[in-house]
Amino acid sequence: MRVISTGHAVFAAIMIALGIQGLVKGDFTGVWQPVPNGVPAREALIYLCALVSLASGIGLLLRRTAALAARVLLASLILWFLLWRVRALFLANLVDSTWSCGDTMAMMAGAWSLFAAFGTDWDRQHIGVATGEKGLRIARILYGLAMIPFGYAHFAYLQRTADMVPRWLPWHVEWAYFTGITFFAAAAGILFGVFARFAATLSALQMGLFGLLVWVPMMAGPLTPFQQDEVVTTIALTSAGWVVADSYSKRWLRA
Repeated sequence: MRVISTGHAVFAAIMIALGIQGLVKGDFTGVWQPVPNGVPAREALIYLCALVSLASGIGLLLRRTAALAARVLLASLILWFLLWRVRALFLANLVDSTWSCGDTMAMMAGAWSLFAAFGTDWDRQHIGVATGEKGLRIARILYGLAMIPFGYAHFAYLQRTADMVPRWLPWHVEWAYFTGITFFAAAAGILFGVFARFAATLSALQMGLFGLLVWVPMMAGPLTPFQQDEVVTTIALTSAGWVVADSYSKRWLRA
């Protein structure tokens, strides 16, 4: 095995779980949603995405296949972004379209961070800008940009966000404002290189705490399909943020 950080191991495990869920569920998991109905060969795409998730997750844990797995996952996410997320910017409302862009960009950032670390000599010769330090800079920019729509959604859907704050916490609206602001602060820190690793770490921690405080209690009862996707997406985004935060370690590119 070739595991370079805890975030790497968690990210790979989540991809494996997403692949299994997609195969069992027979539908797109949260990371690949939303995909419009009526898309040609939609069912084939469902299982293709599940297999990409599963194979990439397993491959990321193996020394001989880590580079290939990172390359395939990154290429798949980039293609998915261009096919569906850019399209949604012109068809869906501003919050939903930019949020889905943020989801995919954060996952791309995690995959790109791993690709930057695992890139082979062939990768460095032919697509060198995507590997090493340059690749990490691209990954961090993507992750920083992803935080912006997350913060914006907290303000655009302020009351909905406040309603999700656990009842035992006071000042629900104030928490909604605070978490929205912290996403903007994380974006600024990462994009401008001001306490960037700290910003990435806290953003991942915030998403993880959101899952723990909001979604875990809800799992005591039946979840709607939307809530189920949100639980999965929150876990996946937390793992991607963890990878990005880990990538600031000086040992990352020397593993």
